[in-house]
Amino acid sequence: MNTTYVGIGEYTVSKTTQIKTMALGSCVAVILLDPKNRAAGLLHVALPDSSLNPKKAEAKPGMFADSGIPKLLEEMQQLACNGQRDFIVKLAGGASMMASNRIFNIGQRNILAVREHLRRYHLGVGAEDVGGTISRTVTVDIVTGKVRISSPGKGEWEL
Repeated sequence: MNTTYVGIGEYTVSKTTQIKTMALGSCVAVILLDPKNRAAGLLHVALPDSSLNPKKAEAKPGMFADSGIPKLLEEMQQLACNGQRDFIVKLAGGASMMASNRIFNIGQRNILAVREHLRRYHLGVGAEDVGGTISRTVTVDIVTGKVRISSPGKGEWEL
């Protein structure tokens, strides 16, 4: 199966390829699964709020929770995934990776912002692996609908 890679501040949706994002530290992966349509989307959020850099948000909306989530939902609708209440939402990442990150709590702020913006669309989180101090790689298998997380030294597990 082909793999589509999602970088920092990027998002993608698919009905045909595996989706993967790597090295989630304080960033948060937002995964939308639509089992009915066998589709999935993944957003790699780096920062909580686009007011920090409106120009960047315009050029790369996936960078921020508040601008990336609406874009991911739009992309899912392009795949004819219109039943938001059928979506399964999963989150991964939001770690505190270094001492300076603990001061600003970027990971925790990202987690809270993502949850807040999902609630605005009446989307609840079905499963998550967030926080802590580990880097995560997330792989979404479109065929099975399974989400796998791996971390150096920790192995691989299903979300």
